[in-house]
Amino acid sequence: MLLAANSIRRYLALRSPFPASHEMEKTLPARRRPSPLLVLAVVLIALAALPGTALAAGGTITGTVPRTGMDVALMAATPGAKAPVRLGGARSGRGGVFKLHYRGNRGGSVKYLLATRPGGGAEAGFPVGGQSYRLGAVLGEGDVPSAAVVNERTTVAMGFAMAQFIGAGDRVAGPTPGLGNAAAMSGDLVTITGGLSQVLRQYPNGRSTSTLPTFNSLANLLAACRAQDAACRRLLSLARTPGGAPAPDTLAAVANIARDPWHKVRDLYRLSLAPAVAARWRPALGPRPGEAPDGWTLALRFEGEPKTLDGPGNFAIDAEGNLWVGNNYAYSRRSRQPACGSEVLSRFTPTGQTYPGSPYKGGGLSGVGFGVAIDRSDRVWATNFGFEGKGCQTEADHFTASVFDLDGTPRSPEGGWPVGSISWPQGTVVDQSENVWVANCGNDSVTRIAANTTPLRPTGPPPSAVNFPGSQITAGSSVGFERPFADAIDAEGHVFVTGNASNSVAELSPSGAPLDLISGGGLHLPMGLVADDNGYVWVSNSRWVVAPCPGVRTGKEVSEAEPKGGGNVTLIKPDGTPVAKPITAGGLRNPWGITVDGDDHVWVANFGGQRLTELCGSDTGTCPPGRQQIGAPISPPSGYGFDGLVRNTGVIVDPSGNVWLANNWKNLPIQTNPGGYQIVAYLGLAAPVKSPQIGPPQRP
Repeated sequence: MLLAANSIRRYLALRSPFPASHEMEKTLPARRRPSPLLVLAVVLIALAALPGTALAAGGTITGTVPRTGMDVALMAATPGAKAPVRLGGARSGRGGVFKLHYRGNRGGSVKYLLATRPGGGAEAGFPVGGQSYRLGAVLGEGDVPSAAVVNERTTVAMGFAMAQFIGAGDRVAGPTPGLGNAAAMSGDLVTITGGLSQVLRQYPNGRSTSTLPTFNSLANLLAACRAQDAACRRLLSLARTPGGAPAPDTLAAVANIARDPWHKVRDLYRLSLAPAVAARWRPALGPRPGEAPDGWTLALRFEGEPKTLDGPGNFAIDAEGNLWVGNNYAYSRRSRQPACGSEVLSRFTPTGQTYPGSPYKGGGLSGVGFGVAIDRSDRVWATNFGFEGKGCQTEADHFTASVFDLDGTPRSPEGGWPVGSISWPQGTVVDQSENVWVANCGNDSVTRIAANTTPLRPTGPPPSAVNFPGSQITAGSSVGFERPFADAIDAEGHVFVTGNASNSVAELSPSGAPLDLISGGGLHLPMGLVADDNGYVWVSNSRWVVAPCPGVRTGKEVSEAEPKGGGNVTLIKPDGTPVAKPITAGGLRNPWGITVDGDDHVWVANFGGQRLTELCGSDTGTCPPGRQQIGAPISPPSGYGFDGLVRNTGVIVDPSGNVWLANNWKNLPIQTNPGGYQIVAYLGLAAPVKSPQIGPPQRP
């Protein structure tokens, strides 16, 4: 039977799954009864298709854990299943060596190892109840390797990368593609042999940012539980869920820290420096000024290979969790040499590596800025702002849209599509009817492209489009609408657009009819905005940046007329009324991009201060105790700081719960080439979001 199962697995690897059983009956010859072997094969295949069910293939995996006598289990979590299944187990011998025989290895399931010290420790007179020393290591979706190492570093990698999928009792579960992508992300931190991954070890990470010492300090904290003494008890107490009981074990502790990095920050830092917590892993955070974290986050930077990012502006995420990045300038490390507009569109895997075949060229790409979106037909839209560094001699295109298939094939012609009076376009979003909405910073208007009415190909007719001019949007209102910058779609298909230079937000119906022109509530040089599932609209006010495009007033005139400040967030209620007092806490400093996650928490990219902000959203029941108020800060007063950030614009949450930021501008930019060079992922920090995003962000 095992041989038959192996044969079926090999067959399934080469063929598509069988049709449903009633369809299979139709394919059988009339009046012929299927053989018992065929029936067995069908049953095994059907079992393999069930969530959490494994075929009876097996093998052996050997490896090491930190201690003798630990129970080691091989687990498999199938996307969509309610709980993982146990494939096999063993107990570690001398030196922590184990040899585990397993049965079952369902393709597509996430395999991981758990190593647990049985019983409750009572060493040195300090009892720690339960099985508190529990470690994990992610093996991934592929075949089970022949050897692996489980240690504190692999546990930190699993706890952060899969933080949004680890539940009570170390249960791992979740939908596709988020679960598998999260498992793969752990490989950006550690190798299968328990060492540091190349991503974490080398530039643009490595010793150039604080992530590596923070990662090692977290591993050192977990190592305190090797002895299960007072330091272990202290760790489990500190790493509790806010308002909850102590963490039951070390894997749960690190997952709690990843989800709530603001909680007990100083106490955990002091514990990491205590003599009882051996510094097994180095370099680690020390007692020197500036080394204390303001939140226990792990952030990684990615540049891709070949390197093409120079001023990444914004993101869109496709159904598989890959990131598409709008990019301002042609890549160059020479700050004093003019960088002309980028003519490529970059695609990154869910783990931050360049997607095979990327970057993509053609289709009229020209200095894409904040405008990139994906529609329901898996087409990628990029609008051409025409960014150029000071002194560039080329003539950039500021008046077109480009479209690509997911394989990178352009559907727009070489010159792009100059439709709907597009002018210096910025924010670009797709609504529920597959219309593409573009905020035209250059002529104070909004364009709607009907993407679903015309077959899109370079030699074919352009898509139909209509322009809604500022005179129509402002008719009958004393509020202005100047320098449109970002747009968002609510659950009803209404379109909200920020007027950067007019301190306003326009609301249009799905047909483009003006519904409201909102001012007040602290609106001050607004940049990004997002609509949440409950009808609230969140607007980031830079209070500093004037959108860099032509306008009725020059940028200088706008800047001189507007007092500068630190920045805040305006909340517009479902009835269109802005809350009088804007939100100022959580580390906001010249906020730019803004989004919400699957729990409606609000995430803000800050153009200043090298930090990420988290606010309690309109679903306050998902916020921590004491912070269950709309707009209450969750991140600390300094935000979630990271020395690997520069000036950030776009922000997005992926299906694995990673929060991505665009390192758009250098902290001290020289105008010939001011762009930053990376996209940045805060691992496992937010509730996952379904991709691609159509309308308000939602859970997968």
